[in-house]
Amino acid sequence: MNLLKATGTIGGLTLVSRVLALVRDTLQASYVGASFASDAFFVAFRLPNMFRALFAEGAFSAAFIPMFNRKVGEADDLQAGLRFAEQTLAVLLPVLLLFTVVMMVAAWPITWGLSGGFKDPTPQQFAFAVTLSRITIPYLMLISLASLLGGILNSLSRFWVNAAAPILLNIAMIVALWFFHGHDAYQTARAQAVSVTVGGVLQLGWLMLACRQAKVSLAIRRPRIDDDLRQLLKLILPAAIGAGAVQVNLAISTALAGGLLGAGSISYIYYADRLNQLPLGLIGIGLGTILLPTVSRQLSQQREAEAMDTQNRGIELALFLTLPATIAFVFASEPIIRGLFQHGHFTALDSSRCSWALSAFSLGLPSYVLVKVLTPGYYARHDTRTPVRYAIQSVGLNLVGNLVLIPTLGRFGYGHVGPPLATALSSTVNVWMLYRTLRARGHFHSDAQLRRRVPRLAVAALVMGAALFWLAPAVDPYLTGSTLRRGLGLAVLVGGGAAVYAIACFATGAFVANDLKLLLRRRAREA
Repeated sequence: MNLLKATGTIGGLTLVSRVLALVRDTLQASYVGASFASDAFFVAFRLPNMFRALFAEGAFSAAFIPMFNRKVGEADDLQAGLRFAEQTLAVLLPVLLLFTVVMMVAAWPITWGLSGGFKDPTPQQFAFAVTLSRITIPYLMLISLASLLGGILNSLSRFWVNAAAPILLNIAMIVALWFFHGHDAYQTARAQAVSVTVGGVLQLGWLMLACRQAKVSLAIRRPRIDDDLRQLLKLILPAAIGAGAVQVNLAISTALAGGLLGAGSISYIYYADRLNQLPLGLIGIGLGTILLPTVSRQLSQQREAEAMDTQNRGIELALFLTLPATIAFVFASEPIIRGLFQHGHFTALDSSRCSWALSAFSLGLPSYVLVKVLTPGYYARHDTRTPVRYAIQSVGLNLVGNLVLIPTLGRFGYGHVGPPLATALSSTVNVWMLYRTLRARGHFHSDAQLRRRVPRLAVAALVMGAALFWLAPAVDPYLTGSTLRRGLGLAVLVGGGAAVYAIACFATGAFVANDLKLLLRRRAREA
């Protein structure tokens, strides 16, 4: 498999989804701004986002895909894998139905837990936040069922279908904002909550249609727990903790920000995280989606050397794409925030505060992506326990970091920077532990090419950062005003930075002409 091509395919579709998400967030900032209404919606949206990350992009895929591939490989028959999928669906569906009902009944304490109770809300405000949570909770069941179908399609190398599904969610949310925004922020937030569940219905319907076209049909069976299901559950539970470390950290950050900081702080963190998620989605999710089935297949066929090379190239590609994003968000965070969000209800002060949160988040961006690259090395070997231990330690470190950094930075008026900074630090520790253990077990070692290129990539990214620092003041006057004016200003800023980075990569030898020739030859063979 061509890792770059496959990642590019998924990355391209994810790019469409993330661009639509930026459009959605821009409309959200314009119509709702950074207020209690936006904080309430983002708290209600946090739970669906966590389940999407845990199931669609994390624990379920990590456990299900290797077992599905093994079933197909042992019998050399797709039907063997589909029978396992039907057994999984028979147990998953009633559990999800019961879970959804319980979560909707318990929406009040769930909202309180995710928000820290907010800071001095009125009873009417908190009741509004609980209502939004109840509206979005059905998405949990929908995305979990979609993840089962998406896992089957990924195992069949139909990566693009699953990667395209989030586009439908973003389209639903954009339609709600554009056509159904109300006269005040609260009405608009309610419309957004409804669109989340509508988007889940569209995603599930899309994957059901794709499965039918792939001649994949799952019958509803009577639930029965057999040895395969026990093994799947045994793998899912620890994997949920391991894959969800970042999401758990963000949930803790959101709760502490809501309980300890004023209105708008959750929104600052959310908008910053959404931008930080753009490269994470394009690179980390794409690589993680491809690496798990690829590495598990190579290991099942005793192709250890190929699996090692796949992971090395995955790390190399991850750093090639994330290091410049990190530097850009450090050196040019405020111009980027201003160009995207500063209009309507989103003020210049909001831009400044949000930019600090973005810079803090970005410090952990390489780690967020490398977690996606390294954990397949464990999951492909059916080891979900080791990442769990490290994830728990990471969550604990994040909690301590929040409790220390929020009041410390709050003395200077930057308390909302504490949660993003704590999240970045804890993720960095997590990825270091994952890397160290893989290396100690002999399951990973960096090859000469990776060791040579990493420092060169870092130098190229710093050169780009210096160029952005010089270019930002010249572009800044063009980052407010009409949509066209802001778009052109951002295009010059981002495009200029990308051009400098490309030149610096060639100048430092981080990317050489032979790489380009090899890529062109591969594309020619695949054409």
